[in-house]
Amino acid sequence: MRVAYLCKRQYMSHDVIVDRYARLYEQPRQLALRGHDVLGLCLSYRSTQARDEWHTANPGRLRWVGLTPGYLGGLSYPYQALRLLRAFAPNIVVGTSDAPHIILGGWLAKRLGVSFAVDLYDHFESFGLSRLPGVIPLYRRALRRAAVVTCVSEPLADLVRTGYGARGVVLALPSTIDRTIFYPRDRWACRTRLGVPLDAKLIGTAGGLSKEKGIEPLYRAFEWIAQENQNVHLVLAGSLDPRCPPPQDSRVHYLGKLPHAQTAELFNALDVGVIYLRDTPYGRYSFPQKAYEMAVCEVPLAVASVGAMTTLFQSSIQTLYEPDDVASLTNILNAQLAQPEVATLQILDWGELASLAEKAYLAGAEKVKSL
Repeated sequence: MRVAYLCKRQYMSHDVIVDRYARLYEQPRQLALRGHDVLGLCLSYRSTQARDEWHTANPGRLRWVGLTPGYLGGLSYPYQALRLLRAFAPNIVVGTSDAPHIILGGWLAKRLGVSFAVDLYDHFESFGLSRLPGVIPLYRRALRRAAVVTCVSEPLADLVRTGYGARGVVLALPSTIDRTIFYPRDRWACRTRLGVPLDAKLIGTAGGLSKEKGIEPLYRAFEWIAQENQNVHLVLAGSLDPRCPPPQDSRVHYLGKLPHAQTAELFNALDVGVIYLRDTPYGRYSFPQKAYEMAVCEVPLAVASVGAMTTLFQSSIQTLYEPDDVASLTNILNAQLAQPEVATLQILDWGELASLAEKAYLAGAEKVKSL
């Protein structure tokens, strides 16, 4: 099978081609490792260096092309992409990373007369670009017409099936983690390297520390707990929200934006890790990757009971708290500090996930004529 994979170049502060980072890189790579001929086509929203390179992925082939905006900005992308794809002659075009790429992917597949697939690693309607006039109707139409839609969570897959009326194969396909980075480590060694207290009880998290995503209950819960327990500290890493700053307390430790490997050290340094979400469309349909990352580090967790997290941690009652409920989160944190409980999760690797995607693409290609 010849697979064209269309995505944005910058992804979660990483360059997909240069950093070979996470889902947007691993999905094409794993398909190539399964013997397919894959073209990864990255479009950039910002000025960057163009790239055209082959990556080793035997027995298949994996070529990455990174296009730059040029003097016409993104207006030239559709025709640059069409020219490259005509030369490549794919059997299927996969669009991912945000609504504009999915709309463009559907257009390209139609022009080429080939099957179209979509990969939703998040609820893309929550992204800023989806607020542009006309984007959401075109995005939903592309999803309805796709031969295959893979979704990061089962709630998102249900939305695509029932809310959008997708006519193709719809499959829940979570992301996974790099186990060479995320694994149990010595807690005291991690604390020493990060410069956080060695003997305190540490609760904390990492990511987008925004009010919209649900960080505020953690700040308020810490304030409640800290009044009763002087040995509890809060450790944070990621991007701060100026509208919702952390508590002003000497026991709050903000580490800035950490590289991936240091984020693993942070998780291993904690007594309790927090997965915060709100009961919003983003919260209901997303899948916070740090849930897997913290779980494989064997960190006791406090997790907002929203969307996929409710199902994922349903056997760990001591883990789930009610979203936006400070008292509920406080109770879970205190319980985990007193008697830690570590959740055990079954996590597929990238190769196993690629096998599921491959089957869906092959099945979806058979239905393309009827969609």
